[in-house]
Amino acid sequence: MAAALTQLQTLTTVASSNRGGSVPFHDKLNCFGEVSSFYEVSGHISGLHRHANVCFGGNFAKAHKRTVVQAVLSSEKEIQGVNITGGIRGKLNKVVLAYSGGLDTSVIVPWLRENYGCEVVCFTADVGQGIKELEGLEEKAKASGACQLVVKDLKEEFVRDYIFPCLRAGAIYERKYLLGTSMARPIIAKAMVDVAKEVGADAVSHGCTGKGNDQVRFELTFFALNPALKVVAPWREWEITGREDAIEYAKRHNVPVPVTKKSIYSRDRNLWHLSHEGDILEDPENEPKKDMYMMSVDPEDAPDQPEYVEIGIDSGIPVSVNGKKVSPVSLLSELNEIGGRHGIGRIDMVENRLVGMKSRGVYETPGGTILFTAARELESLTLDRETIQVKDTFALKYAELVYAGRWFDPLRESIDAFMKEITKTTTGSVTLKLYRGSVTVTGRRSPYSLYRQDISSFESGQIYDQADAAGFIRLYGLPMRVRAMLESQRGI
Repeated sequence: MAAALTQLQTLTTVASSNRGGSVPFHDKLNCFGEVSSFYEVSGHISGLHRHANVCFGGNFAKAHKRTVVQAVLSSEKEIQGVNITGGIRGKLNKVVLAYSGGLDTSVIVPWLRENYGCEVVCFTADVGQGIKELEGLEEKAKASGACQLVVKDLKEEFVRDYIFPCLRAGAIYERKYLLGTSMARPIIAKAMVDVAKEVGADAVSHGCTGKGNDQVRFELTFFALNPALKVVAPWREWEITGREDAIEYAKRHNVPVPVTKKSIYSRDRNLWHLSHEGDILEDPENEPKKDMYMMSVDPEDAPDQPEYVEIGIDSGIPVSVNGKKVSPVSLLSELNEIGGRHGIGRIDMVENRLVGMKSRGVYETPGGTILFTAARELESLTLDRETIQVKDTFALKYAELVYAGRWFDPLRESIDAFMKEITKTTTGSVTLKLYRGSVTVTGRRSPYSLYRQDISSFESGQIYDQADAAGFIRLYGLPMRVRAMLESQRGI
């Protein structure tokens, strides 16, 4: 305990003397031992970098009210075959690795050390994938040979600054996909660039394969935010071709192999969605198995009574559920629960990947499906015809840019500014009925509604004179009349 406090005090002194610049984490904090009480040391870390939290005994011990978690750890583990003055493929100083704790990223740690003679800082972003995905990360990182582990809670930022802008824009890729993974990659990559600056890293690395979209999304963000960073993509360099090769490599380098049961599906989960790929889904003729789904019940097993939910929206952004204002994360989490129990938001699609091939994916987006339906219906009241048509056109391009990893592209940012401007009056509420997989709109209202009952009514009114329609139709149909007259004269 005393040793841990001494190291905390050392880090506090270093952090305090470096305010306004990056915090040098080169002096590691050894914190893998058991600590009787976190409160014994909490007062000693208040001077750390503004978001610091420390991991003790496998738990994330909160040291600050802010949402970002940083767990700084040290490993004395030596990887066989590592040359600290340089690696097989060259020399890097320090690499920030996008880290999940699974087999692939656990193997990447020693591979980076062996091939680039570098220190490896493992980075994990919490974007709502669930607490089980975060458990035991510090032990796994240490066992793999990492020098530091950094964990950041990005959930609020993810929903507020990435999900909600896409929702406001109405961005849907190829008529179905609500961009769950596409939105998450830029915020993770951005956080990696920030961590690289904080720890003095000269490179970043990810575990994406060379056949998918994610490699592009990560690397375009790196290029946009810090083009000086070197990017290492092991799956495009190493000789490992599959799970068995990875296990063998781990054994040769004394890296414990994760013993969790291998899922037959490739999944990606965050607060917005859960995606499923692989196994029987690779044949587009196969129906997904019932037990594959995790966020939603089968619509056939959903309650036989509908549930009504009211979504409050302010300037195109959701702010309340059933009249109660809540934070972005709480709002989406609640709608995921509500929609999930009614089997809402299941999508099965064949999409065109950025790299050229087609792939089949099944997506669960219960809360997102509810929000998209509500936002679109409210716009039917608040936007005129021309604006809706232009917005829908731009939404297609917006979705393309996000899917392709161009979040920090000036074009996406410009379209986003347009979307923000035209949805200023998209304020009000929408009531939806959820029943066995379906979302039905039952009511909508807005103080900025362009709908006028006194005009739209079939009863006569003073504002709209039905007799005026005759002249409008003659003028509107003039091009068709002229063409018909020409064809008649020519005997066509």
